[in-house]
Amino acid sequence: MVGGGTVAAAKMGGLAGAGAEVLVVAPVLRQEIVERVRDTKGWAVAARPFRPDDVDGAWLVVAAATPEVNRQVAAAADARRVFVVAVDDPDAASAYGAGVVRRAGVTVAVSTDGVAPALTGLVREGLEAVLPEEGDLQAWVDTARDQRAKWRSEGVPMAERRPRLLDAINRLYESKRVPS
Repeated sequence: MVGGGTVAAAKMGGLAGAGAEVLVVAPVLRQEIVERVRDTKGWAVAARPFRPDDVDGAWLVVAAATPEVNRQVAAAADARRVFVVAVDDPDAASAYGAGVVRRAGVTVAVSTDGVAPALTGLVREGLEAVLPEEGDLQAWVDTARDQRAKWRSEGVPMAERRPRLLDAINRLYESKRVPS
């Protein structure tokens, strides 16, 4: 990751959640970045300006610096055939990040191809708000897993599975319904 400011700090949680090994390169680093790197195995800091060889050995670079530095990162990465997610700089990007919601083994990602990151964030927040809480969603996942095994053994056609799954999930709530 190239950059040591607020935007770079915001990207660190996603990188950690993905199990990434990260080298953070920036002449100035926010304290929270220094602490995160110190506390995360496989992470390192290079407190200096970006150099093209910083991309060597990477398969993805997050460019969270100034537009000028992001262009340098993009050129170095392109020469090495490495993907670049350039935060809020789609012209310097060869890949785009997404707004991601992870809950109970369900992952939902939203992207606007880098052109409207604020919209990506709003849509992600909306999805977070309407997804069931962890316990309920875990029950959905468990039900779907169990039903899938049953349907496969019974040879239930794919076209019939979604309606059956919806019925099975609705049955999870039958005891919670208030009589009318």
